[in-house]
Amino acid sequence: MEELIAKKYIKALKQGSDLESMKNISDVFSVLADAFHEEKFVKIVNNPHISVNDKSTILLESVKSAESKSINNLIKLLVENKRINIIPAIAKELKKDMAKLTKTYEGVIYSNSEIDTKVMTELSNGLSKKFDSTITLSFVKNDFNGIKVEVEALGIEINFSKDRINNQIIEHIIKAI
Repeated sequence: MEELIAKKYIKALKQGSDLESMKNISDVFSVLADAFHEEKFVKIVNNPHISVNDKSTILLESVKSAESKSINNLIKLLVENKRINIIPAIAKELKKDMAKLTKTYEGVIYSNSEIDTKVMTELSNGLSKKFDSTITLSFVKNDFNGIKVEVEALGIEINFSKDRINNQIIEHIIKAI
């Protein structure tokens, strides 16, 4: 639900903005969204005893360096409509929007064994060429027995599971017998 509301605000922002100002807005909202990971900040924002004006002042002060009238107006609107909590959703949707506009995406490689930088670069280049975009991959070590590549913004998930390959080899041998 928050994503739908966030998309409506973003649509309004995009009407009067160019690519550079949208990038600036996206960066500002990403920083604001990070603040929602701080317990003290969330307590202040959700506290019903703190006035709307005080909440507005706190948020406007935190985005003051951006010097953007559209950001200030959006913050005021969010505070007035008691929708401060959708700021992380706005940041996420802005990031997706910017990725689509610039055709620059971030992905993750999951595996239980270390992946060579050269392999990561080759995977990144191959995906970039396939999807006519710039795809940057980072590595996360986990318990997946194989390699899994995920680019969420494009809806891509590719995996090579050692267990599945072994099972397929066994099935093939059994069928051959």
